[in-house]
This record gives sequence, C-alpha cells and structure tokens, in this order.
Amino acid sequence: MQIYFASGLFSQADRNYNAQLTEQIRNLDPQISVYLPQENTSINDKHSYADSTMIARADTAQLLKCDLMLALLDGICIDAGVASEIGVAYAHKIPILGLYTDTRQQGATNSQKLAALQQIAENQFHYLNLYTTGLIKLNGAIVNNSADLILQIKNYL
Repeated sequence: MQIYFASGLFSQADRNYNAQLTEQIRNLDPQISVYLPQENTSINDKHSYADSTMIARADTAQLLKCDLMLALLDGICIDAGVASEIGVAYAHKIPILGLYTDTRQQGATNSQKLAALQQIAENQFHYLNLYTTGLIKLNGAIVNNSADLILQIKNYL
C-alpha cells in the first residue's frame, strides 16, 4: 500500500512530528510505503533550489501513485499545500484520512463555551475550512488522534 502524507514541513516541530508518525505507520506492515515530502531532498532541501513547477510535478506524481492520503489538518489554518493536495486526491478519488489534533475542538457540550459563541471574538473553538474538510469526509474520514489514525489505516490494508 502506497500512502502519501500531506503536512506542513517547515518548522522543526512539524518535521519531527511528521517523521515520528511516519515511522509508526511504516512499522505497521512491511507492505506499507509512505511518501513524506520532507524526505524528498531533491525538492525540499531548502539549501538547494527547486522552483514551484518542480515541487508541483514531484509531489503530484507521488500523490497520484498512492492508494491512501493522510492529511495533517493542525495549525492556524490548514497548510496551503496540504489543502491543494487534498483537492488533487479528492479529484482522483484517492481515499483521504485527515488528522486533526487541535485541543480547542474539546468541550462541545460545555455550556459556557457554547454561550461564548454569542459574544463577538469569544469563539472558544478552532475553525477548519468546511469545503476542505468536506472533501475529506466525502472520500474518507477525519480523526482527532494518532491512535485512531492508525486504526483507520489498518482498515485500508
């Protein structure tokens, strides 16, 4: 099974988390191959040069080879590259699993948090673009922790 892991890759924290989760996924089954764009140094070694078309061609070619796409949805907003990759995967009917671990999604039954929604600038919850998350849900699922992501991947094996 070929998996494409779409995520932000520019901070050390992002790169470390991506590598750690990718290792867990690769250890699930020897049949799993994960393409993690940050490992493709021909386009993502930032000491070198790769223009936009080189990056688009390389990552799209890998994405179109995959059987499953994983998309990390955390951050201030969904990473622009990840959102683009979600669109490509959806258009090509590649199943997508989203991982959304932001802790601000917790407390949906807390009456104080719900009441705060009526006040300007007091939203206690995090917002994700509904079009982008809709594409994922139409062709996959969104989970909120890595353990559930691993279980979902096992369902595709």
